[in-house]
Order: sequence, then C-alpha cells, then structure tokens
Amino acid sequence: MNSLSNGKTAEVTFSGICELVLETDDVQGLQSFYRELGLELLLEEDGRVWLAAGKHCRLGIWPPGEKEFSDRGGRHVHFALSVDSDGLDALSRDLRARGVEVQGPIEHDGGDRSAYFFDPAGNRVELWDFFRDGEGAEDGVMALAEDS
Repeated sequence: MNSLSNGKTAEVTFSGICELVLETDDVQGLQSFYRELGLELLLEEDGRVWLAAGKHCRLGIWPPGEKEFSDRGGRHVHFALSVDSDGLDALSRDLRARGVEVQGPIEHDGGDRSAYFFDPAGNRVELWDFFRDGEGAEDGVMALAEDS
C-alpha cells in the first residue's frame, strides 16, 4: 500500500466521501430537518430520500429494514458537514432558534471551529469550518496528517 501522503491506495485515488446514509423511523421529519439546514432534495424513491450535501456528496435518509446489497442499519460516532465560518455561525443561531441544543461554536487549537448537535433521529452532527476557512482550506486532509 502506498503512503497516505500521495493520496493513493494501490492504483486508486480517493477524492472524498460521496455518500452517507442515516436510518430513521421518521424519514419525512429528518428530511425536513436537513432541508431546513439548506440541503437540497435530489430524489425521493421507495420510502428513501437523497439530499445534496455539496457538489460531490449526497445524504441518504432511509427507513429501517434490509435493503439491496445487504445494507443494514447501525450506529456511528458522528459525521461532519463542511461549512464556512459565516455559515457555522448562522446555522448555529438558526438551530438554536428552532430549539435545537447546539454545543459551540468551539475553537480548536488550529483556529478552526466546530458546532455540535443531535438531529431529530439522534445522530451526532458536526458543522466544521476547517476545510473552508481553516488550515484544511489550503492543505486539505493532509493538514490533519500526523507529520504536518
């Protein structure tokens, strides 16, 4: 395996996460929550919803139950949405105005900031400005490498 510093594994170059799926008993309610955050509806089909989460990523919202390709529900620690600094502040205010408990914005050692909250399905969500306004804006994920 090649080192992370050249962004390749074998002969494949990864360009990022392109899809994340959340499971919930209330697909429409969770869809509304994320649409109010500004994610755009791409498609609704078979009880599932797809929202645009940037130019090259989509967020799926699915009901519980077995799906094709042996997909199944599970728990994750959290996921982060990339926002700019102004967006971080505005979304934090908007979420609080809607009664959502928001932790932050918290400033990290490098000057980048995050805000954390739980969505209506109990998923821990982070809003993070690192890749838009922090060190990651220039260096990307390599700014997080151990030897940087």
